Amino acid sequence: MNIPYFLTLVAVLAIGGSITVAFAWYLIRNEVQKYFQLKSFEARKEERSHLLPLRLQAHERMIVFIERINPANLFVRLHQQGISAKELQGIILNEIRTEYQHNVTQQLYVNPVSWNVLRKLKEDTIAMLNNAVAGLPADASGIDLSRKVLEHMAAIAENPYDLSLELIQKDIHQLF
Repeated sequence: MNIPYFLTLVAVLAIGGSITVAFAWYLIRNEVQKYFQLKSFEARKEERSHLLPLRLQAHERMIVFIERINPANLFVRLHQQGISAKELQGIILNEIRTEYQHNVTQQLYVNPVSWNVLRKLKEDTIAMLNNAVAGLPADASGIDLSRKVLEHMAAIAENPYDLSLELIQKDIHQLF
């Protein structure tokens, strides 16, 4: 067998094969890239379809939280006949903190600005309640506390609870 002839034949076939593969790659390269982009898009679309229900649920929970810490709803739900202002304050503060802790994980699925507004609303509600109790006599009743807080709420030009609900609704509309 002639070794130089064999090596020449292998080199010619290798060069021809390389040229054929390079030409084929040149022809199908765009199609391969489109295929992988489509797969990536489908994966992101599937991820969004799984995430959307969680995000909607988080927004629903935020709306429920806002409604539950609204003083008008708190007093109706938690007031007991003959309870003192200090006792009602303790019950309400416990309720607000428990509700917040129950919903704290929802911040993963909502806009950080909205979550900060919600957190500030909680803190402002607690501060408003504490300030109202501090301005009452030591023997004040729960009704006195309710009246003082609700009068304060009536004096506010724009209800912060309604404004927070509007912000959450805007966030929900941005999802679609």
